[in-house]
Amino acid sequence: MRSRSISSRVTRIATRVALGVALLTVPATAIAATATSGSRTPAAPHSTTHSAPSSRAATGLDDPAKKEIAMQLVSSAENSSLNWKKQYGYIEDIGDGRGYTAGIIGFCSGTHDMLELVELYTKREPDNILAKYLPALRKVDGSDSHEGLDPNYTKDWKKAAQDSAFQKAQNDERDRVYFNPAVKQGKADKIGVLGQFAYYDAIVMHGDGDEDTSFSSIRKRALDKAKPPSQGGDEKKYLNAFLDARVWAMKQEEAHSDTSRVDTAQRVFLKDGNLDLHTPLKWKVYGEDFHIG
Repeated sequence: MRSRSISSRVTRIATRVALGVALLTVPATAIAATATSGSRTPAAPHSTTHSAPSSRAATGLDDPAKKEIAMQLVSSAENSSLNWKKQYGYIEDIGDGRGYTAGIIGFCSGTHDMLELVELYTKREPDNILAKYLPALRKVDGSDSHEGLDPNYTKDWKKAAQDSAFQKAQNDERDRVYFNPAVKQGKADKIGVLGQFAYYDAIVMHGDGDEDTSFSSIRKRALDKAKPPSQGGDEKKYLNAFLDARVWAMKQEEAHSDTSRVDTAQRVFLKDGNLDLHTPLKWKVYGEDFHIG
């Protein structure tokens, strides 16, 4: 599996801010607060019953309500919005060497996952508007080239994004490549919803593979420092070690120098003892405050 860098997300956000793109409207239950320049906003306190073993064993990140929270948390960092369902039609080349970046999870024309997505869509809907681009997508895979895609690919992607079948294909590929592997490993390590989300956010950003900054390498670095609950370790200690390893991986590229999606989001929840992401949740990423609940 390819390595996936967050530089695309950081650059994307910077590009949107520079162009003055307004934030998308979010549901009333998931309101992004106005950004402030002060210190991070701590998560609201939670009852100790939130961490009761019986309740924690019954819920994972794949619980529909928790999964929705996960999608909103990632979207806050990737799109400066909690309304992740508005991102199906997003597409642009942000100049990171990965060609076009698009959709709800940042599928890239240069990193194979966009090709797999369009192949899945075409398998299900052979006459879709993107099917004609498959030869070009195969040719540009592994490069930043637009050959065979321009000038109409972005326009056609946005049209395809109005098709519920294409939206479902994006959801399914997100789950197959990123979400399900993260949750499966998290459950094997016997970590709760927050830990499973930390895994998911890491694999979305870095992908998986043999690289030093891949998800598996980040987890291995954490295991060198602490044991997960599956090995008799303390969950909070292990998650701190994982987040330390994650920050190290992010800082291997200059574009990753803003580690707020860890420091002022995941660590806030961890410090608060909210190991299962109970709402209300408050966090900050890239200078913006967000709130769910």
